[in-house]
Order: sequence, then C-alpha cells, then structure tokens
Amino acid sequence: MPAGRTAAPLPRSAAAGLRRRGLLAALPASLMVSALPVYAGGQLEEPLADSVRSALRAAVASSEPPELAFASTEAKLSYLRWLAAMSDRLYRRKADAQVRREFLQTVWYESRRAGLDVSLVLGLVEVESAFRKFAISSVGARGYMQIMPFWMRVIGDGDAGKLFHMQTNLRFGCVILRHYLDRERGDMFMALGRYNGSRGKPPYPNAVFAAQRKWLFDPASRA
Repeated sequence: MPAGRTAAPLPRSAAAGLRRRGLLAALPASLMVSALPVYAGGQLEEPLADSVRSALRAAVASSEPPELAFASTEAKLSYLRWLAAMSDRLYRRKADAQVRREFLQTVWYESRRAGLDVSLVLGLVEVESAFRKFAISSVGARGYMQIMPFWMRVIGDGDAGKLFHMQTNLRFGCVILRHYLDRERGDMFMALGRYNGSRGKPPYPNAVFAAQRKWLFDPASRA
C-alpha cells in the first residue's frame, strides 16, 4: 500500500463473512458458487506486453509445481522456516501435507517471480477462493485466484479447464496482478481494485490487506 494510505476497517458484515469461511470449507463443491462471495470477474480484456504474454503461455505449458533453487544454504533454510510456519497456518484449509506443500511452494515461487509479496498473494487467494482449487464464481472466474476464462483465449488455446491447474492458475493470477500494479505505477490499492473490477473503491483492497495480515512471516521469529 502506498505511503499515506491506510486500509479502512472492514464493515462488520464483510468481517463476519470472512470469519464464516471456516464453516464454508465443509460445503460440497456443488454449492460453491452460491456459498462463496464473488470478487474477481471484473478483469477487463486489454492489450498485453509481450513479456506478460510469454509468462502466461509458459504457465499453460506446465502444470507441475516449480523446482526451487537457492543461492545459499541460509536462503534455503529461510524458505523452509517460512514453509513450516505457513503449513501450520494452512492446515485447516488443506489437511493433506503434500498438497499443502506443493501449493505453498508454487505460491512462493510465483509470487517472487512476479515481484509480489507472498503474504499479499496468500491474502488474495483467501479472499478470492478460500483456498479452493476448483472454485467458480457466478461469472465464471476460476480457481485459486479466480481467473476469467477470456485470459486463456487471449494467450492460450481457449481451454478454460486449464485454469484449474495449480501452477497455471497461480502464474496467471500473479502475472495479471503484476501487470495491473505496473499500470498503476506501484499503487497496490489501485492494482487490487483493477484486479477485482472495482478500481478506486476500498472494500476489495481492504479485504485483501486484512487477509494478508494472517500470512505475514517474520524470519527472526522462526514461527
């Protein structure tokens, strides 16, 4: 968030909705669209830089978790401490240890690749899909980061089903948010509004910023 701009408190109804997501996790997938709040879906089709297109096409070509490389042993240990802390926090949403690890590994990689704060991306995923891989909004936005199907037509083969691939979805979400952040000259508040289709309005950015706080990590604390 840019200097001088603070996130307004969430309305009580919105805060209650976020708390209720713990109960929504038990609902069957067939009720997902009506149960989860709709946020993304207002993304607009627009010209993309070649670098953005290339990044998105590369994600479509591979749906496997990325291989991580570290510059030093300390860098790897720092990542492993983060992974352990985030895994504990995510357990209620994803009970399977391997699924949880692969998801966090991919979020970490794609966030850093796009120059985004990983805690912000996790907050956005929480708001968008409550960490549901197969979430679909009422307007057709799909997956963890609620990507609109037109993006597959713009840069891929038009197969919107690929947006349910973990790496594809997270790559698209991170690259699209980075694209919007660049367009807004580093103003994350405005970039999030553009991602949501509510540019300049506070409810969605503030919801993401509030969720982000749950995923902050202090390496010094090792917890």
